[in-house]
Amino acid sequence: MPTSLEEVLARTKNENRSALIAYIPAGFPSYEGCKKVITVFQEAGVDAVEIGFPYSDPVMDGPTIQEAASISLRGRTGAAQVFSTVSHAHGVGLATLVMTYWNPIEKYGVDAFAKEIVNNGGSGVITPDLTIEESAPWQSAVVDAGINSIYVVAPSTTQERLARVTSHCSGFVYAASLMGVTGTRTSVSSGAQELVSRIRKETTLPVCVGLGVSTREQAKSVATYADGVIVGSAFIKILLEAKSEEQGLESVRSLAKELALGVREAR
Repeated sequence: MPTSLEEVLARTKNENRSALIAYIPAGFPSYEGCKKVITVFQEAGVDAVEIGFPYSDPVMDGPTIQEAASISLRGRTGAAQVFSTVSHAHGVGLATLVMTYWNPIEKYGVDAFAKEIVNNGGSGVITPDLTIEESAPWQSAVVDAGINSIYVVAPSTTQERLARVTSHCSGFVYAASLMGVTGTRTSVSSGAQELVSRIRKETTLPVCVGLGVSTREQAKSVATYADGVIVGSAFIKILLEAKSEEQGLESVRSLAKELALGVREAR
């Protein structure tokens, strides 16, 4: 049986467009505030959401997401709050993923974590720091639970390794558009398109591009060649700079609508 994520990516492919995937850490800007942001995502045209599991040592994340994670952790966000947020996102009709470093999964219990994703309506998990060589227990749990396991590849990934990593992916392959940490940028790396074409030589899975997209034009550009456009830091930056929750939500709505137009006008 396909996951909600797989159904969404099949639908957007049939519509001849890229999916818009938004990222927000659970518990940011607050526990309830995060749920409000997710509802706004859905209303504004976002297709799927990645819910970040806030972590104290986020090696892949830039300063914007690190600051959001710190706020979330100060609000005592843990596994229970993450899974509750997944349930909310599923409830408003978004295909829902959790993005987490490996340590929280291991601490919670590999099989138990996968089962909680299912129990709360989630489609799968993105594990940016888990290597395929160390992922046998997770792969087993994912298969048993019937959820998607998504790994991250970068421009530096060799072709041989691309073949091996993509063979362990389901749902989609996460293409990091450039080397480095997360964050908004004035332009998306020119290496992103080349990476996507290299991935397509190894798998028929959808390929979604993240790291750096923050404007309608950037989303439109990436959507010409990727199956999904992932946006995180741009939303978080807006929320960090907002004078009030209401202002933050309206700014998120405005950007999400612009990005949704971008992915829809690309082809």
